[in-house]
Amino acid sequence: MLISAENSDPIPAPDFNRKLKICLLGYRCNPYSGGQGIYIHYLSKALVEAGHKVDVISGQPYPQLDERVNLIKLPSLNLFESKHHALELRPRHLLSFTDFFEWFSMLTGGFPEPYTFGRRLVQYFDRENPDYDIVHDNQSLCYGVLQLQEKGIPVVTTIHHPITSDLAIALKNTKSWRAKFLIWRWHWFLQMQKKVVPKLDYLTTVSKASRQDIADAFSISTKKIKVIHNGIDTDVFMPQPEVEKKPFRIMATASADIPLKGLDYLLKAVALLVPDLPQLELVVLGKLKEDGQTKKLIGRLKIEKHLRFVSGVTTQELVKLYAEATLVIVPSIYEGFGLPAGEAMACGLPVISTDGGALPEVVGNSGIIVPVQDDRAIAEAIVELLADTEKQGQLSRKARARIVELFSWQSAAQELVKFYSSLPGVREERSVVTNN
Repeated sequence: MLISAENSDPIPAPDFNRKLKICLLGYRCNPYSGGQGIYIHYLSKALVEAGHKVDVISGQPYPQLDERVNLIKLPSLNLFESKHHALELRPRHLLSFTDFFEWFSMLTGGFPEPYTFGRRLVQYFDRENPDYDIVHDNQSLCYGVLQLQEKGIPVVTTIHHPITSDLAIALKNTKSWRAKFLIWRWHWFLQMQKKVVPKLDYLTTVSKASRQDIADAFSISTKKIKVIHNGIDTDVFMPQPEVEKKPFRIMATASADIPLKGLDYLLKAVALLVPDLPQLELVVLGKLKEDGQTKKLIGRLKIEKHLRFVSGVTTQELVKLYAEATLVIVPSIYEGFGLPAGEAMACGLPVISTDGGALPEVVGNSGIIVPVQDDRAIAEAIVELLADTEKQGQLSRKARARIVELFSWQSAAQELVKFYSSLPGVREERSVVTNN
């Protein structure tokens, strides 16, 4: 028993073995791109395998989940999937402030999904009155989550990294005042986050670098933020020795036209190399916008024939792509954790990574670290590794071993459950739940 210094009443010690009813929240959970869908998929699976009852409440696009995890859908207008979102408004939407706000905000260049997800979330809880030991929000950081907390529902929020970093880098890489205004308008939801985050009781993040950046961005103490690393599914992301390597194929997971991901610097590095390495091939996991800045840069660099963009691949197809590559480059200017680096390392790939954000925490001494925004350093590291097959093998073995030893979804889930169970709002008594 613990004793409260304030009133000397006994406080039961947390029971880390108690089975919990857990609700994970995701305002959008694309299973094929973006870290949010990946985080929800693997965390929910690890929690249910540990014997807990898990529901996922998600907006569109919906996640792919283990069959033992229950998905509760909160449909939105899903305007990002529409070619002509301005024409998606229907008369019935005028009867809903949430629907109309989502449409109007999107029409005027905003990103309304976190806010509207929060409104629908509160409506769901008011209507259904679900019974959870803990509600775990995956970075929606919306007023709705704060309202749940104010209702007395135990809420934990994970912030992978502060989106203020994305905004600062996007503005820095844009010269046009019109483009700057559009970027600022898109990120207007940050005003909501700045009001919500300081009022949230329990925060976690995925790296020490993110903890410091979150504290700085939202003017809170680092002591308020618990670090629990992401995991990597090492049973899925693993070496495929039966797959033939392409000796001059390099690979990157980097969203085009998002300056934060640093793809421009990798493309410039490729342009430096192809005169001496005409057989060089770069495969990018990401979608290339036909009218975007990345497409224009590729044209100016004249490297089209050395590039291949792939998107919408399954996890198995992704693992095969990793297996075919000789090495992987992570050119990001900033990463709150760096799942692509961890996945590539789990597959036994030598990794060249920038020192952006938390990437050095993931890569450690099992890869080559280069400065951010340095295309020449990336090019030199590529040449070094392509020319040294012995070093490729050494880094491959060290990379796989590091991920297996230090990063797993099982350990991430275990740490989160310990954190859940230690919170004063989580019930001390609960019958064991079973997964059907």
